[in-house]
Amino acid sequence: MPTLIDLSHTIFDGLITYKGLPAPIICDYLSRENSKQFYEAGTEFQIGKIEMVTNTGTYLDCPFHRFEHGKDLSQIALEQCAALDAITINATGVTAIGNEYFLEKDLKNKAVLVYTNWARHWNTVDYFEGHPYLTEDAALYLRDAGVKLVGIDSHNIDNTAGKTRPVHTTLLGAEILICEHLCNLDKLPANGFQFNAVPPKIKGAGTFAVRAYASLG
Repeated sequence: MPTLIDLSHTIFDGLITYKGLPAPIICDYLSRENSKQFYEAGTEFQIGKIEMVTNTGTYLDCPFHRFEHGKDLSQIALEQCAALDAITINATGVTAIGNEYFLEKDLKNKAVLVYTNWARHWNTVDYFEGHPYLTEDAALYLRDAGVKLVGIDSHNIDNTAGKTRPVHTTLLGAEILICEHLCNLDKLPANGFQFNAVPPKIKGAGTFAVRAYASLG
């Protein structure tokens, strides 16, 4: 049996993933107590209700997130986000991660996971400011190398100090998926594992939470 490593943050009521976006509301639609009127004694159920923006927790971006006519979550293939051969890039201690981190790496058709150790700030005010990101040159290199997906354990794969998002534009424009807000990348080997980050099949959505994980062995 392979070893599975969870690379996702837990989503909970009140969690702030992205500063300025509302937190999820997680509550009962039908509580166990109220369900008693519909079932025999000892047969209770809970039906939950979740209200949240799509950019919550660890999530996957597909082309529709950036481009009006790009593929949405219902149109991407499982082969783009499941059972992907993967590689981990160690970029700890770096803010602007350039293409030099990816040179001479076997990247074609791979999920490239960029380890920055920024996940240590998750659910704190420090998570939102001064976070690591990829440069435009890095995104262009990854696109030209033919990667399938790029993930990062940071607040955003782009520099959020300005108003442009060249990494999203470059990667999603080439139908290369993006997975942000990963965690536990320190537990991964440099290569020789598979990455999975499958979202629900939702029409008209470009981003949604995933249970990202690695499969070793």
